[in-house]
Amino acid sequence: MFRLILREEKFFEFFDEAANNILEGAKVLVQMTDEHDSDLQERWKRLEELEHVGDKITHQIIRKLNRTFITPIEREDIHGLAVALDDVMDLIEASAARMSLYKIKRPTEESGKLAQVILKSAEEIVKAVSSLERMDDVMEHCIEINRLENMADDISREAIADLFDKEHDPMDVIKWKEIYETMETTTDRCEDVANIVESVALKST
Repeated sequence: MFRLILREEKFFEFFDEAANNILEGAKVLVQMTDEHDSDLQERWKRLEELEHVGDKITHQIIRKLNRTFITPIEREDIHGLAVALDDVMDLIEASAARMSLYKIKRPTEESGKLAQVILKSAEEIVKAVSSLERMDDVMEHCIEINRLENMADDISREAIADLFDKEHDPMDVIKWKEIYETMETTTDRCEDVANIVESVALKST
């Protein structure tokens, strides 16, 4: 009976939905950093839709958590993971919002690199979250997400330094500095997801 109750919980399904929603958002962000893409406004609108989907999933998780007596993993981990996944999607949308609102005419090479790191991090989040119920191969995905976050740090630092080392329009410096920082913070939140998943995996051993 106890195992039946655990199998009936939808938390892992919700986590999978949230992770795949993030992956879809990351793909759209990569499209926005393609210098041949001219539909920034449309891409941003699509990301706003995905951000709303993420909010809905988070609310479903919290509502079910409040109504569930026995949970498959600790309650604080369910809540923390739901919030962390939502934060990643929020920041992907925030990165796109800045690119659209600041009327970026041509994405930089560095923004493309950061978008690719975010995409790879999202792919690892999907793998990590999908492995969470079975607790298999979780750690390797968490380690990779941490490595990608370090890579994003390096790219962001070099990109921001380049803004000040070379002659740039002051407004462009302000715009791109904020965009780079927002994209890098996205990978920080991906690392938060990895840390929670890793903690859950360690508790199960």
